[in-house]
Amino acid sequence: MADDGSEQDTVWPFPKFYFEVDLGSGMTSVAFQEVSGMDVENQIIEYRKNTRAEFSIEKMSGIVKYGNVTMKRGVFLNDNAFWDWHAEIAMNTITRRTVIIKLLDEVGKVTMQWTLENAWPTKITSTDLKSDGNEVAVELLEIAHEKLTINNAG
Repeated sequence: MADDGSEQDTVWPFPKFYFEVDLGSGMTSVAFQEVSGMDVENQIIEYRKNTRAEFSIEKMSGIVKYGNVTMKRGVFLNDNAFWDWHAEIAMNTITRRTVIIKLLDEVGKVTMQWTLENAWPTKITSTDLKSDGNEVAVELLEIAHEKLTINNAG
């Protein structure tokens, strides 16, 4: 098919640098430097049927396992949202939220969305401090969740 310059003939992958994160619970969208770890894995169950003639293992799909999502962002004055959420964790009680990660196009429209269900903070790493450094202070938030759903716009 000839390329006539129409938009339908040009298909490009989405750039990954324009995104926003909604941490739920009425918080406004939070700007992050980096989000990683949005993965899912089906554990494998291996067994051998006693009626099978071959000496080989049959593989079946087992429990679904979701990786922890790691988010990095700059440290801002009077912004303790991560620490406040983490402080809500008490013996056997965790405030779980629905976290939504949105990949945006050049005009800010959502093109792809990852939804983390029953998410809660498992780890917060504060910035390192160096007297001779000139980098921005960055903190890290690690979130555990029970389900990852991906939606494409359009």
